[in-house]
Amino acid sequence: MLHLRKKILVAIDGSPLSDKAAEEAVRMAACNPGPLKSTVYALLVLPNAPRNTFTDFVPAPPITETDTWQELKERIFYVIEKNAAETNVALEIMVAYGNPADELLAFAEKEEIDVIVIGSTGKGFLKRKVLGSVSHSVVKNARCSVYVVRG
Repeated sequence: MLHLRKKILVAIDGSPLSDKAAEEAVRMAACNPGPLKSTVYALLVLPNAPRNTFTDFVPAPPITETDTWQELKERIFYVIEKNAAETNVALEIMVAYGNPADELLAFAEKEEIDVIVIGSTGKGFLKRKVLGSVSHSVVKNARCSVYVVRG
């Protein structure tokens, strides 16, 4: 059997649904036992840093530069790091800033990702219509396969 998937991108945000997507991504990578092992890229997209106003004398540092970042990072990436270590899957963890859908699509394009694994939205119908859905935007605009994990 020929296994073609080599690069798997998973969207991480610390939610239970993203943990489930992380488990699926690692499972997908572990199913490729050949000499060309799959790599999982876990991408956390944080919102753009708040803009400073003229009343701010000292701008707030980005969350990745705070004392609590290491603890927060360990909690967010715990599931995927544990699963990847248990199954001996190569894992790369990245953090980006911006619009989640845009950042996921840009990363997938730049790194020539073979498949994106993302959790489906938990928003209701009205919120999804007004705000949009990250998973819907990724499915609609990705140039590679997208695997949507449902809760």
